[in-house]
Amino acid sequence: MDTETLTAADVMSRVIVTVGPEESPLMAWELMRRGGVHHLPVVDAACRVLGVIRREEIAEHWSGGPAEQSAGAVGRLVAGRRCPHASPETSLAAVAGAMLDCGMDVVPVIGASGGLEGLVTATDVLRAVAGRSVPAPGATEVVAGLFHLEPVLPPERRDGS
Repeated sequence: MDTETLTAADVMSRVIVTVGPEESPLMAWELMRRGGVHHLPVVDAACRVLGVIRREEIAEHWSGGPAEQSAGAVGRLVAGRRCPHASPETSLAAVAGAMLDCGMDVVPVIGASGGLEGLVTATDVLRAVAGRSVPAPGATEVVAGLFHLEPVLPPERRDGS
């Protein structure tokens, strides 16, 4: 396919791991690690995107140990931050331009209902330009996984050690 005719829907990832705004940075980190992803959309109960958090951002805000990281919320890390987005019909060139304009390497794809339909990453754009992307079938259902895991911390020892 010619890159001039490609749209966000042609190159976006459709199987996405998401997290709610109340989840902890520790949980977000673990979901990214287990899912092998670098971007984690933060979504509300209606699957509307509040922002996208990157692994590097979690690392930048990391302080303390597991207990401290379990107490925070990723919603604070994306609050008030501008998040570019695209529709499935947005051209690949416009998606790449939005990435450049905002200094982001990911753009969420939002459907007509306002819900998350996919993500276009800088890697997706590069694959398309290199002719290595495989266009997704048109009627594929988007699968978003909203996880809630409970971290288990070891009990504190009473003998002071």
